[in-house]
Amino acid sequence: MNKTKIIATIGPSSDHPQIISKLILSGMNVARINMAHCKDEGFLKKIISVIRSEADKLNTHVGILIDLAGPKIRLDLHESTEEIKVVKDHIYQLGFSKMNDLPINVDLTFKNIYKQNSFVKIDDGKIEFKVIKTDGKSIKIKALENGVLKNNKGVNFPGIDIDVPCLTEKDINDIKLAIKYDADWLALSFVRSASDINYILEVLNDSNSVIPIIAKIEKPEAIDDLDNIILKFDGILVARGDLGVEMPLSKLPALQKSIIEKCRLEKKPVIIATQMLESMINSNQPTRAEVTDVANAVYQGSDAVMLSEETAMGTYPIETVSIMREIVVNAEQENSTYYSSNVINIINDNRNAIGNAIIAINESINIDAIVVMTESGSTATVVSQFRPNANLFAMTPHKKVCQRLTLVWGIVSLVTPKFLSTDDMLISAEKILKNNKYICKDDIFILTSGVPVGVVGSTNMLKIQKVTD
Repeated sequence: MNKTKIIATIGPSSDHPQIISKLILSGMNVARINMAHCKDEGFLKKIISVIRSEADKLNTHVGILIDLAGPKIRLDLHESTEEIKVVKDHIYQLGFSKMNDLPINVDLTFKNIYKQNSFVKIDDGKIEFKVIKTDGKSIKIKALENGVLKNNKGVNFPGIDIDVPCLTEKDINDIKLAIKYDADWLALSFVRSASDINYILEVLNDSNSVIPIIAKIEKPEAIDDLDNIILKFDGILVARGDLGVEMPLSKLPALQKSIIEKCRLEKKPVIIATQMLESMINSNQPTRAEVTDVANAVYQGSDAVMLSEETAMGTYPIETVSIMREIVVNAEQENSTYYSSNVINIINDNRNAIGNAIIAINESINIDAIVVMTESGSTATVVSQFRPNANLFAMTPHKKVCQRLTLVWGIVSLVTPKFLSTDDMLISAEKILKNNKYICKDDIFILTSGVPVGVVGSTNMLKIQKVTD
């Protein structure tokens, strides 16, 4: 069983019920739907229904992450133009108008974009251009290499502050669809500051809806306000594609490590994404470097690793998830001592104190399981960030909480009835674990809960229990 969760993007290669079922069996914990490539409400409704149905058939929980497109600047070529051949040293004009050589999908003002030695990078930096001049509505750029550009490829202006809205009209509509079809998580693209969350909260509040929000870190401005972003958002996604275009690639490894550490400090789940097993889009085996990259994300303590085109467009979606799980499990086995010695010892509330206590007990005696009785999932998330060696179970009467916890490291979530007393909790928890063969006679488990029972945020009790029969 993998503790570091696996997020798989659903697309043309994986949107069939049989494929989704096999993805779940292979190790997919969360299904990501990239709204940049979802134009049809009917498809969204259908795919969410299929994911829910296949998860229910397998008696498990699969989270659904709606990834908002955001103000992504992309090539918007003529319908008759499939691709553009770029010739080194040639001058091209880029702007919103279709009269430009390289038309884009966003109407930008370029009066402040020109700087000495400024560059434009297209298709995740595969083709680079130097800015020559601007007339305000478009810019002249010189190609620095030969290449081929296809429609809808991303356009980046590294080091240049561009005034674009936090949410587009499509994003607002997609948030409403996420509410309508009961998604578990929202991811906000191109976050620049902690205040960006207010735009999405406004839409959620208008619908009296609460959905956890993940900030995608892919702009240098986000790094400048990283501490506040982590505090404000419910989780973080390190989007290494755009981030690696906007800043020097050599800085990414240290930055990834730092973000993971900061998220664990604040007890927030963190996802590592982009090009993790990219070669498997067309190959049934990853490269050695990719295997090392995935393992490194596990060693650093990330909550989840994400597959994008590998499962959305690739030839081997099932094999990719299976290999990812194999890498993750092996890395976790090697990393067990790291987890126990890398505990973040901060005690400022009951849940942090409980987390510290569980780790201390786990290091003193051999604990086989940790059970967190939870109403909202927050205590289970906090305990998870201490990375206990024992298996971690979240028991809750709310299926929605189970689905959201699929994103969080190490948690196996189980739906239970509502309990009236801690005695009922203890008896039922032991029975559920035994029936599912998670524990057996003479095993020891810890149960933590809140008194009074059923009150959100009341975690204040910890009990050690030995299974007697």
